[in-house]
Amino acid sequence: MAVRNRLAEMHEEITGWRRHLHANPELMYDVHETAAFVESRLKEFGVDEIVPGVGRTGVVGVIKGRSDASGRVIGLRADMDALPIEEATGLDYASTVPGKMHACGHDGHTSMLLGAAKYLAETRNFDGTVILIFQPAEEGGAGGKAMCDDGMMDRWGVQEVYGLHNYPGLPVGEFAIRPGPLMASADEFEIVVTGRGGHAAAPHEAIDTTLVASQIVVSLQSIVARTVDPVKRVVVTVGTFNTDSNASNVIAHTVRMKGTVRTLDPEYRQIAEERIRAIAEHTALAYGATAKMTWTDGYPVTVNTEEHTGYAAEAARAVAGDSKVDDMTAPVMPAEDFSFMLEERPGAYIFLGNGDTQMCHHPQYVFDDDAIPVGCSWFAELVERRMPLTKD
Repeated sequence: MAVRNRLAEMHEEITGWRRHLHANPELMYDVHETAAFVESRLKEFGVDEIVPGVGRTGVVGVIKGRSDASGRVIGLRADMDALPIEEATGLDYASTVPGKMHACGHDGHTSMLLGAAKYLAETRNFDGTVILIFQPAEEGGAGGKAMCDDGMMDRWGVQEVYGLHNYPGLPVGEFAIRPGPLMASADEFEIVVTGRGGHAAAPHEAIDTTLVASQIVVSLQSIVARTVDPVKRVVVTVGTFNTDSNASNVIAHTVRMKGTVRTLDPEYRQIAEERIRAIAEHTALAYGATAKMTWTDGYPVTVNTEEHTGYAAEAARAVAGDSKVDDMTAPVMPAEDFSFMLEERPGAYIFLGNGDTQMCHHPQYVFDDDAIPVGCSWFAELVERRMPLTKD
């Protein structure tokens, strides 16, 4: 494995940063201490420009290479926020904040980009400019969109953008990527069914919303089974189901349920919305009830451009070796708001192995610190390959 020697030397230091961030998790846009930590490190490294408050609490850093004949500007992104989960790892550096945990490895992503930033600021062995993007609110807050909406891409002239995410189940030191759709879109819906509440012993005098809502849940599965092309991927899941009564002898007047739709094909986002609304409204009508569906657009499909997927895979092979890079991995159905950045600029998102650990978003998830020099080296390799210094 071709981990940069300097980054291997920095492994313990970067691990210390990561564990500090892990012990002090922050949620969504409320990442003020994390952002301040990032700013402090970037100042120590001597980067050329540091701008906080991009996309509310994001941080952008700029590192200029030894020359700029190419005029190329590359963005490298890491997410900073944690999750509202109570940690159950028992680690000596476990979260010190009740109900908050870095259960998705964003502390690792931030630390790896900081490590790469230190290396790149020291060496500057590239021709062009690197834009370091430290993003808040990936976990449901669309922080990537907020930074783009704040004019980040145009302000710093970003031409292409790259990011990575740890991947439990993939051996440490291995990479996985694919051109085209890599991660699904994620939209949300809420359905409120209204009937006529009553006594459980007299159902003929009520309109049973629990029965109606249950029929809607079952019927929603027909969208995937009978509306979607069998070779396409769509997931429709109802995640919550709540009546307005907790009593066993009451027929509820209303039922409220929420769910998510995931797909790798943008066209099915609209189709799913139309079918969910129609199924909910007409099923309810058949039972004498009413249903109102509210749809909320979430993250779009994460789509890697083919050319830039090749650049990302080449850098990964240089770090890990040909046999440890799967450049045609299967797409997955979780979503990622790096997708907003890829809608504005070409680029690629890559998975880095985290070993045999619990899945992300699990209270016993542990980021494997052995992945740190690998991820740092990938960032550095990508920059130096995309912006090589010209020989005099």
